[in-house]
Amino acid sequence: MIIPATPSGAPFAAVLALPFGALGVYASADALVELVFLPPDTPLCPPVSYPAERAAVQLAAWLNDPDYVFDLPLAPRGTPFQRRVWHAIATIPRGQRATYGTLARQLGTASRAVGQACGANPFPIVVPCHRVVSAGGMGGFAGATEGYLLDAKRWLLDFETRR
Repeated sequence: MIIPATPSGAPFAAVLALPFGALGVYASADALVELVFLPPDTPLCPPVSYPAERAAVQLAAWLNDPDYVFDLPLAPRGTPFQRRVWHAIATIPRGQRATYGTLARQLGTASRAVGQACGANPFPIVVPCHRVVSAGGMGGFAGATEGYLLDAKRWLLDFETRR
């Protein structure tokens, strides 16, 4: 079996099918290192490590209950500022949204800095950066302003609002 690779060239520990497309799981032996939204036609790969298996099981639980609380081993990532932004994002309740500007005021920083931290989030869905939107609409997602990444954000927002 050929295991698809991450953008850095390392193999994914899994590539999972989610309703909006594929999700790559990059893991070390004991923790998740990164979750990556992939184009919908990316070949799937079953989990090949314990952290990837836990991610697959917990993502399935979340799809059945969007109030499911993830309990995954996440590798430490990000700058102190990014971690502050990600912590603030994690407090946004399911079905609600916060603007980049609101988070920026809360954190005493600029909207653009919040947007950059959102785009650098290594654990989307687990740290629900899709709940952060622009004042005039949906905003970008994972550094993109169009395409399958925006389709994923739209699906995530709709899914969490409907449930």
